[in-house]
Amino acid sequence: MKEFRTYEEQVDLLLSRGLVIEDQDTAIAQLQDVNYYRLSGYWYPFRKLATNGSREDDFFPGTRLADVLSLYNFDARLRTATFDALAPVELSIRARLGHELGELDECAHLNPTVLSVRASTEDYGRWYKKYTQGLEHSHEDFVSHHQDNYNGRLPVWAAVEILDLGSLRYLFGFAPRPVQDKVADHFGLRAPQLESWMRALEIVRNACAHHGRLYNRVYTKAPKLPTVGKYPALDKAGPFMTRTFGQLTLIQHMRDAQGTGMSRMLSAVLASYPSVKLVPKSHVGLPSDWDDSPLWAR
Repeated sequence: MKEFRTYEEQVDLLLSRGLVIEDQDTAIAQLQDVNYYRLSGYWYPFRKLATNGSREDDFFPGTRLADVLSLYNFDARLRTATFDALAPVELSIRARLGHELGELDECAHLNPTVLSVRASTEDYGRWYKKYTQGLEHSHEDFVSHHQDNYNGRLPVWAAVEILDLGSLRYLFGFAPRPVQDKVADHFGLRAPQLESWMRALEIVRNACAHHGRLYNRVYTKAPKLPTVGKYPALDKAGPFMTRTFGQLTLIQHMRDAQGTGMSRMLSAVLASYPSVKLVPKSHVGLPSDWDDSPLWAR
């Protein structure tokens, strides 16, 4: 167990490891507002490399707290822009999936015979349990209305509004393939591609919602992309799909495909990546010519 350190001791520790801190009082104030271990994710690439490839505790010469904070503030702006850019895409998936399933059965989500899943399967059982828990804890007016007038049974076009993105993805996976195809076609994708994109963007959205880190993040599983040549802008971003830039390109494509238009704010934030010599923009997966893509025109 690591020992407790006061803010002053935390600053002293960073100084002893070679971090340049111009104003110690300002540093203490920053640590009071942003947890030491949250900031450690931003100074990690500034730490020296050992011969075995691991990171040492000491920093590279010239590492400044000001540079670490500029990366932290950039990431905060990026989370805000990403959350805003993703919103119309997420809402469109909800609306279209709820509509297409509702055309089959107004309570399709509660009727596995309509879905492409058996009620006895473990996945549907977990999904249904989470759905009912969400229903019980929801404070939405439309939920109260259905509880008062329809025994709490929400039609599927209303039920999609209380699902988190993970549960929405599972419902999409349970839907019959013709329903999946109609929803995916709105984004110029095939059903398996949209499902994999939803899985990828769920991670991105959760990072934004919970103040996670997008900067210098590596995603373990790349989303399924359309056939090379169909969308040149996606082809160009393909090598970066396990980095944040690649994930954000998915959002730009979906916005473009549905007619919302690419997020200018997202482009502007990426362009504002701070000039930090030791940690170039490649740490968010940004290629040098990233803004030549039509999806990223500013």
